[in-house]
Amino acid sequence: MTDRLLDYDEALATFDPVLGLEVHVELNTASKMFCGCANVFGGEPNTRTCPVCLGLPGSLPVVNAKAIESAIRVGLALNCTIAPWCRFARKNYFYPDMTKDFQTSQYDEPIAYDGWVDLELDGETYRIEIERAHMEEDAGKLTHAGASGRIGDAEYSLVDYNRAGTPLIEIVTRPITGTGAKAPQVAKAYVAFLRELMLSLGVSDVRMEQGSLRCDANISLRPSSTSPLGLRTETKNVNSLRSIEAALAYEIRRQAAVLSSGGRVTQETRHWHEEGYTTPGRSKEQAEDYRYFPEPDLVPVAPSAAWVEELRATLPELPGIRAARLQAEWGFTDAELQDVVNAGALDLIEATVAAGATPAAARKWWLTELARRANEAGIELAELAITPAQVAAVQALVDAGTVNDKLARQVIDGVLAGEGEPAAVVASRGLVVVSDDGALSAAVDAVIAANPDVAAKIRDGKLQAAGALIGAVMKDLRGQADAARVRELILERLA
Repeated sequence: MTDRLLDYDEALATFDPVLGLEVHVELNTASKMFCGCANVFGGEPNTRTCPVCLGLPGSLPVVNAKAIESAIRVGLALNCTIAPWCRFARKNYFYPDMTKDFQTSQYDEPIAYDGWVDLELDGETYRIEIERAHMEEDAGKLTHAGASGRIGDAEYSLVDYNRAGTPLIEIVTRPITGTGAKAPQVAKAYVAFLRELMLSLGVSDVRMEQGSLRCDANISLRPSSTSPLGLRTETKNVNSLRSIEAALAYEIRRQAAVLSSGGRVTQETRHWHEEGYTTPGRSKEQAEDYRYFPEPDLVPVAPSAAWVEELRATLPELPGIRAARLQAEWGFTDAELQDVVNAGALDLIEATVAAGATPAAARKWWLTELARRANEAGIELAELAITPAQVAAVQALVDAGTVNDKLARQVIDGVLAGEGEPAAVVASRGLVVVSDDGALSAAVDAVIAANPDVAAKIRDGKLQAAGALIGAVMKDLRGQADAARVRELILERLA
């Protein structure tokens, strides 16, 4: 990586960032968008294909009705207008991942348009305007055989058409202004909101690591908020929340360095590398470069007003309303709830509470110990190899006095290492708290004898000095002592 970068604070003091986000959501319909092939992730390469999704001559597509229904529900949840009449178009381009040399998409007649969502971030509200949410099909998947996995140094490439034809909703924002230094965080929060929304609607599994939700993140800089929009770059197919934030922060610093030195930003696509930088892809096409024209093999889509209203009635409790309800039920402060939302832990905590933990305990584990582990591993919380039910089981062991918090962390170690359920980890590792008075009394007597000066302070009424003796007993018993009972025994002897 050889890009010159400006300090982030300096970049934001000099330039005003403008965001544009295009989020692709793969729908979880049983079959693909225009054929009967199974819509399932993975599988042996090129086994879930047919003449339609391979674009063989003479094959004719048929629109997936469930995908239309899902698209309308997504549009309604995004406060969009649902088009009473729309149609598909051919987006023409040559690339090996699309055998037809065109993608069936929507261009100037999307099924949903003119929507908006409001995001709360650090006490501020940001309105994200949705230009359109349109239907299209996904392309196949290319695997480049090279050190970086990129086409530039590949010796050869392999193509798998299993994904070709998967139903997609592409949600495109209008330029997002007014975010200032928080632009990367706003983008991350927006995509996190969409992920929660799609899950609540039940239209996608939004597994970012599998590509069923991915973001093309556009960013441009301009001298001030009243200046014309600058030339943008589009970082393609970013597939984690932390990477969206990091990629945009990097691009702000890179573009600011180019502009500060008198250069000109190239309008292009960029590739994000998890090592922490972007590299150029290709020059960014305009719409006319794709030579859109109406798809002649598909009839227009014309959802009736009555059907749209029927689908509106099926919308679940939306994320903002749900968050407010859970906050009231759990007694969290605004700051506590915001921490939960920012960490992407709302679903995890709700499921942990449903499994028997208190809201406070669930929040403690997910936002401290487990958040630390996810951060160290560079993954999202939900990707950790521990379930909400297992976290609740860990807390149940603490509540029962079987383990203390220190031992509970070792239990979590075992669960994450694949050693089984929490109770099994306790048994196999011998992590039960020592509460037997005989064993504790012997340890307490030994510590008192070894620390006569501390014992004298306690006898003189300085009870806070007991902490040192409790710590010594806990150390001798490898953290497995019942700390409350140890304190009682020390005070019985000395106070």
